[in-house]
Amino acid sequence: MTPVHEAPAAQRFLGKPRVIVTRQLMPAVEARMRELFDVRLNEDDIPLDRAAMIAAMREADVLVPTVTDRIDAAMFEAAQGSKLALIANFGAGTDHLDLDAARARKITVTNTPGVFTDDTADLTMALIIAAPRRLASASRSVLTGQWHGWGPSVMLGHKLGGKRLAIIGMGRIGQAVAHRARAFGLEVVYHNRHRLPPALENMLGARFEADLDTMIAEADILALHCPVGAETRGILSAARIARLKPDAYVINTARGELIDEEALIAALTEGRIGGAGLDVFYNEPNIDPRFLSLPNVMLMPHLGSATFEGRETAGLKVVTNIRFWADGHRPPDLVLPPLG
Repeated sequence: MTPVHEAPAAQRFLGKPRVIVTRQLMPAVEARMRELFDVRLNEDDIPLDRAAMIAAMREADVLVPTVTDRIDAAMFEAAQGSKLALIANFGAGTDHLDLDAARARKITVTNTPGVFTDDTADLTMALIIAAPRRLASASRSVLTGQWHGWGPSVMLGHKLGGKRLAIIGMGRIGQAVAHRARAFGLEVVYHNRHRLPPALENMLGARFEADLDTMIAEADILALHCPVGAETRGILSAARIARLKPDAYVINTARGELIDEEALIAALTEGRIGGAGLDVFYNEPNIDPRFLSLPNVMLMPHLGSATFEGRETAGLKVVTNIRFWADGHRPPDLVLPPLG
């Protein structure tokens, strides 16, 4: 058996691989794909339903899905016998793919790591500012004509300086958020599977907290930056939401599945926490409608990676991964090699 971290020897692909892309990509990326591959693009940018995705899996040598395309074991089974050999994922996360099923069928998987770190950290910082300062409800008051002028007790929020930012997950994005938060005078505490080296903690001005429940209970702002998996799905549970301070804020730009949304909505509705800034949701794009009427929530439509520069760079990384694979070389962003 070939170790997971090594790619077995691959043969050069003869001719142009058939590449099927599930969503519309940046123009420069699609133009490059037309030059290099036998590509089928999604020019209407309508998400593929389950049947269309299975059909694409059957036809493609290479499938290019995005982080919102869920591909489970049953879909791999339905496409069994196809020539699909590479899934070149657009995006760093792979929790939407059944990697065990891909491995069993000797399908290589790549992703695009590191591209959206700064973009997502920037948006996180925007929500960290917006939620405590009540920017969503303040903007709404202007747009709906409910603002009647400045007053010393009107639309008060909470300052950032001196507050404690607690980060769950201290990977690339968590570290980038910590770096930005320091400039706003926030105290940074983090919980992670593995503690960072002391030199990196010192550089970020971050303190490790081994007990997650203690960190949550003491947080003024709680930001989630961990991937979704068996250990982290629902990590912000009802019990942990109940531990938050009455004026604490929850920020999530990672994955909606990390939070018990029912418990969060109840806490927000009842005023048991200060508010939230959310860029991702459990069943997006079908957002729970109760969120829409809450004045203490800033809602974003999954904008963490939404920059021209980032989306083009990620697309070109997809192209590079496909080219390396087609030439018989190890793709630079290998997630999963097939078994030997």
